[in-house]
Amino acid sequence: MSTLRLDPLSEQAIDWMVRLNACTPPAPALLARFNAWLDQDPAHGQAWARLQERVGGSFNTVRTLERRLPGQAGEARQVLLQPHASRRDALRMLGGLGLLGGGLWLGAQTHLGDSLLADLATGRGQRQDFDLADGSRLSLNASSAVDLRFDDSQRLVILRHGELVIQVAPDPQRPLRVRTAEGDVRALGTRFLVEQQAQATRVVVLQHSVQLRLRDGSSRDLQEGQSALLQARQIVPLAGDQRYRADWISGRLNVLDDPLEQVVDALRPYQRGFVRVAPEVRRLRVQGVLPLDEPERALAALAETLPIRVDRYGPWLTLIGAK
Repeated sequence: MSTLRLDPLSEQAIDWMVRLNACTPPAPALLARFNAWLDQDPAHGQAWARLQERVGGSFNTVRTLERRLPGQAGEARQVLLQPHASRRDALRMLGGLGLLGGGLWLGAQTHLGDSLLADLATGRGQRQDFDLADGSRLSLNASSAVDLRFDDSQRLVILRHGELVIQVAPDPQRPLRVRTAEGDVRALGTRFLVEQQAQATRVVVLQHSVQLRLRDGSSRDLQEGQSALLQARQIVPLAGDQRYRADWISGRLNVLDDPLEQVVDALRPYQRGFVRVAPEVRRLRVQGVLPLDEPERALAALAETLPIRVDRYGPWLTLIGAK
């Protein structure tokens, strides 16, 4: 296989990512040199933004590959940086390098790996609607990925990561199911929201009803306006009408007394770079409506109404702490 060549600015951007990821948080002197490099030329910022778009979310995986397969991870990241490479091209290259063997790439469980292999996926800051073959309408929030298993006997949507809203077309012979890490959501002729969280699945019924089922077989029905969390061993009903959580479809984050950490998590799929919330402010309660497509303005609005400060270090790192 011929070696792919990167332009000098992409090489420099990769070098900076290696340095900045070597320690957390980066030393102030290193941050100053990095910002000076960004300020030298607008092309530097463009190279960094391109790297963040292609590799940023999966860089820990690339570093792991470099340790386990020295000299080969460099070629993998070059593939990811190619501006015109398709998902199939990237997979072919990774497979040729042996990076898909033994579950190495998939086992890393990164969003980039999921998105490369998923049937439908959205990137950072991207929402998209899809018309499915059965007539159902699927909406994906930013940084989300699903697989589809539709045949003569089933309609199964597998949520790899992120959040979806689905308007289900009726088919009594093939009830539609959405599968997550914790269990299944079976549609009973309905529209509903499913969000894969770190250790649970949130389900909100927007119309009609659904049936929730965990891996151990326990189940629960939810009616319109009801919601619940699917956890590994239990289904936890949530109080109040949470249908407002689907407002992301219109580009709004509607918040009703949620902790700041959860609000920032909802903004992460729209925010470039890394965002860290200090432990002492994570539980601050938030109310309001924030613009998803303008995450910096959303964070500024939070800083105006809460006792927090938002410090940005270039386009790649944002720290949120107490004033």
